[in-house]
Amino acid sequence: MNAIDAHWRDTARTARFWIVDSTAVFPFLLWLLHMRVWTFTIAVVATAFFTILERWGFTIPVFLRWLRSTIAGPQKSAVPWWRI
Repeated sequence: MNAIDAHWRDTARTARFWIVDSTAVFPFLLWLLHMRVWTFTIAVVATAFFTILERWGFTIPVFLRWLRSTIAGPQKSAVPWWRI
């Protein structure tokens, strides 16, 4: 894509490295800084995790909110734990 084909609407799109979201490729930067088998394994697992999150339509902040509400459960206490 050259500058003629670029449009201001494209600025809201997420950056991609081929077909993978740029946040999912970030662990490979850490692997490039510390090349070991275990860091490569962590980078592959993290990339797979971020790719699966993207397939389900989650971003990292949305996933963390969903995880927090799932762990907290459906019932919320009206009184804080320190006032009981």
